[in-house]
Amino acid sequence: METKVKKREVAKDIVAAKSNASEDLRGLFEGGLKDLYWAEKTLSKSLPKMADNATSPELVRTLKNQLKETEEHVSRLEQVFKTAGIKPISKKCDAMEGLLKEGEEIMKETKMGVVRDAGIIAAGQKVKHYEIATYGTLHAYAKTLGEDKAANLLAMTLDEEKKSDADLTGIAMSAINPDAATARIKW
Repeated sequence: METKVKKREVAKDIVAAKSNASEDLRGLFEGGLKDLYWAEKTLSKSLPKMADNATSPELVRTLKNQLKETEEHVSRLEQVFKTAGIKPISKKCDAMEGLLKEGEEIMKETKMGVVRDAGIIAAGQKVKHYEIATYGTLHAYAKTLGEDKAANLLAMTLDEEKKSDADLTGIAMSAINPDAATARIKW
């Protein structure tokens, strides 16, 4: 009797797939590309706001460079779609939407200055980590699917995302985080 109850409980936890759900790795690859395409296009609209709210000249410069890279990433994703024979359509990415919303909240909840800069870096790095995970996954899918040109393009962007993350870490650790740590201390 106890086993039947547990089986019913487990069955309730199974999520029913939508009728247009991915049935294979190719479907996951296509869906991931569409999510990422939306994410990169939306990020290109958010980066100027982050740059406008930053005070560190180095951070502003880095965010503006990341905007240029993001625009290149959108273009490169369009190449990935083309080489893989997929129509370039964006699909709303809930993960990126949430990360960008969190970044906006950080900017609203902090005063202009070094503390806000630290928050902008944190928000930017969360975005970078999402992008690194997604580009890495899509690169692996492309390799597995024999989409070598797409895999090479995705690997190129993956490397750039890792570098951008390291750049943000460097800016944070060199001055912004230490300055933010002492921002309220008055001697």
